[in-house]
Amino acid sequence: TGLFPEQATNWDWMTGLVSDRVKQGREVRVLNLFAYTGGATMACAAAGAQVCHCDAAKGMVQWARENRECSGLPEDRVRWIIDDALKFVQREARRGHFYDGILMDPPSYGRGPNGEMWKFEKEITALIKATTEILDDNALFYLINSYTTGFSSTVLDNLLKTMVLPAHPNGKVETGEIAIPLQNRDLLLPC
Repeated sequence: TGLFPEQATNWDWMTGLVSDRVKQGREVRVLNLFAYTGGATMACAAAGAQVCHCDAAKGMVQWARENRECSGLPEDRVRWIIDDALKFVQREARRGHFYDGILMDPPSYGRGPNGEMWKFEKEITALIKATTEILDDNALFYLINSYTTGFSSTVLDNLLKTMVLPAHPNGKVETGEIAIPLQNRDLLLPC
C-alpha cells in the first residue's frame, strides 16, 4: 500500500523536534535513508526541514515524489537521491555535509541500484559508523527502525550506546517496539 501507519508515532516525535527548532529561526537538515514512499520525508518537510530523501529503488523515489506533490509541499524542500545508503553517506562525509536528524528504516535484506547486497545484520554497523560522521554536534535525533528477526532492540541499543553516544555525549538512547493499538481491544499489533 505504501502506507506505514505504525510509523505515525515516529513522525509525530520528529516533527515536534523539527518544528521547535524551526520556530527558533534555525535551519534543520534531515537525512532519510531507505526512505521508501516518503512518509517521514513528508512529515519532516511539512515541519520545516530540508530533507534529503535517499532510497536505492528508483520506483520508490518516484512514488515519494508523487506523494510530495500530493502533499502540496514545496519542490525545493526535498532533495531526491537514488543510491546505495552507505555509499551516499560516505560521499556526504567527504563533502563535509552534516545533518540535524538522521533516520533510517532499512530492510532485513535488499539490493542497491547497482546490485549491491544489503543484509541488516552484516551492514548495519558500518552504516551506523558512517552516519555518526555526518550527524551534527547539535543533532535533534537519530532514529533506526529494525524489523530483522533475531536482531533484538537490546542489540541495537548496545550499538547506539557504543557507536553514537561517544560522539554525542549529551544524547540519550531509547529503544522499544512500535505497535498499532487494536480498536475495542486492549491489545497491540507489534510492527
